[in-house]
Amino acid sequence: MAGGKTWLTALAPQFLVDDLAVMMAFYRDVLGFTFGFVYEGFYAVGQRDGLQLHLKEAPKNLSERTRRREHEHRDAYGDVEGIEAFYDNCVAKGAKILKPLAGTAWGTKDFYLEDPEGYIVGFGSSAASEK
Repeated sequence: MAGGKTWLTALAPQFLVDDLAVMMAFYRDVLGFTFGFVYEGFYAVGQRDGLQLHLKEAPKNLSERTRRREHEHRDAYGDVEGIEAFYDNCVAKGAKILKPLAGTAWGTKDFYLEDPEGYIVGFGSSAASEK
């Protein structure tokens, strides 16, 4: 690149939400995110383990949400060390599990959950790293 080497330090999904407070509570209480930055009551940035999630109160396309759910298209995916404990914690906290934790043909252990506004978030880990 012109001007020298660059380093990408973060890449975060932005979910459009109807109720910012409900979504912040879900990502905080179920998935362990903290929210330090909230802008004018409609935008928040959650952080966990050096990763970010952006939530923005804004209209979303409901037919797109339905299509994604019907075809198991994820909106975001997280790689997790300790996937079994993380999965058990999500279940214990009442997360809506769309696809239970299971091994895949490509050698990972994955599960999908749906947040309160219909976003599908997958989590997984290399099956070899979980042995």
